[in-house]
Amino acid sequence: MWPYPKIVAHRGGGTLAPENTIAGLRAGLAYGFRAVEFDVMLSRDGIGMVMHDPAFGRTVAGRGNVAETDALALSQMDAGAWFGPQFRAEPVPFFTQFVDYCKAQRIWMNIEIKPVPGHEQRTGDWVARQTRDLFAAELAAGEPAALPLLASFSVVALAAARDAAAGLPRGWLLDRVPEQWQAQAEALGVVAIHTNHKHLTAELAGAIKRAGYGLFCYTVNEPVRGREILGWGVDGFCTDRIDLIGPDFA
Repeated sequence: MWPYPKIVAHRGGGTLAPENTIAGLRAGLAYGFRAVEFDVMLSRDGIGMVMHDPAFGRTVAGRGNVAETDALALSQMDAGAWFGPQFRAEPVPFFTQFVDYCKAQRIWMNIEIKPVPGHEQRTGDWVARQTRDLFAAELAAGEPAALPLLASFSVVALAAARDAAAGLPRGWLLDRVPEQWQAQAEALGVVAIHTNHKHLTAELAGAIKRAGYGLFCYTVNEPVRGREILGWGVDGFCTDRIDLIGPDFA
């Protein structure tokens, strides 16, 4: 059973707001979304920041990278101007700040552990420990639907998250699902496979579901495709087109 929302706003506001920002969350809320996917990586001083790219230049201006910049400096960078002048001075959020906002607004979270290369174990451990502490009450209450779902492409980060906070559900992110996926999924202790819908087939979706795993896809922006994969048994997907595919689409 998939206890989580089926349709999730990709990085907050999809194509309508700068990704991985509080402004993005507000955009998602404006379209009725109370489910978000976002990315977390560690700053130089080991603090989780909500960003997708290790290097500057796309969503924040300038040269440099996250792993060589302290969290306070990152939080003072402009993560909105690249998207549009109305978002100028929108800051890079701290992970804890982002989670606090989501909890206050009752937004469910699909948290992607997005390590800067070379920091996989440390990032998985940090995100899992912080999430465990922030959701201590929900963990104690045994409410799986109230817990965020941690996910990562990095098996090292996922293993670290498993070891740090076994009670948190995890998903394994894959561009293409390999032939021997199930043995690795069992070793990682994940509850779901998260994969690129472009490489998914009905047969593979059926196999994943028969094995007892949740099946989540990224990033579906066409309603026709969304209906097709849901028909295959896909449990949910994230979308950039929150203006075309609403939270009740499924």
